[in-house]
Amino acid sequence: MTTDEQGLRRARGLAGTSGTGRVAVIIGGTRPTRITPGIAEWVRSVAQRDGALTYELVDLAEVGLPFLDERRMGALGHYEHEHTRAWSATVNSIDGFVFVFPQYNWGYPAVVKNALDFLYTEWRDKPTSYLTFGTRGGSRAAEQFHVILRGLGMHELDQHIEAVITKDDLDNDWQLRDPDDTLQPYTEQAQEIDVLMAEALRAEAVVAMN
Repeated sequence: MTTDEQGLRRARGLAGTSGTGRVAVIIGGTRPTRITPGIAEWVRSVAQRDGALTYELVDLAEVGLPFLDERRMGALGHYEHEHTRAWSATVNSIDGFVFVFPQYNWGYPAVVKNALDFLYTEWRDKPTSYLTFGTRGGSRAAEQFHVILRGLGMHELDQHIEAVITKDDLDNDWQLRDPDDTLQPYTEQAQEIDVLMAEALRAEAVVAMN
């Protein structure tokens, strides 16, 4: 173990000593040949390792929201539909978020924006990071997502991941040949996201107690 890895492990231990929290790893890709679930599981596994927080997967394909169909803006919190109330309850129950999504045509998937737009207050001030991926790392999607997080008043952490995934990483079925090998270069970033997430939640807990 390198000195940097030892320091990161100590930091993760210290960050998590004041309590635990629930963090949703949001699967933000829904096409039939998607590789997003495997990448999200890698994020969950790496972030969970040696940390005090609980990371769980939330798949937007399973959440199954329709295109936004509430008559009133989400900021009002008056929801007519049961699917919106259920989504609100899910988001309310989570302390922090890591979104995982591909870059499509220099942007992020519509399913992610749709899920965000159903709600407002439920997202506000919650610590958030993200992993975007593409043949060049998904930087354009990251730029757009950063702006949206600001608009929702979410607490964007100082670390996110832009993973480079090319056709060489995929098999004949368009699935990752070896997710661990492909994503290994981003391990320390994923661990740092856990450190920052724990620190943010600990700070929130201190504020709430005062």
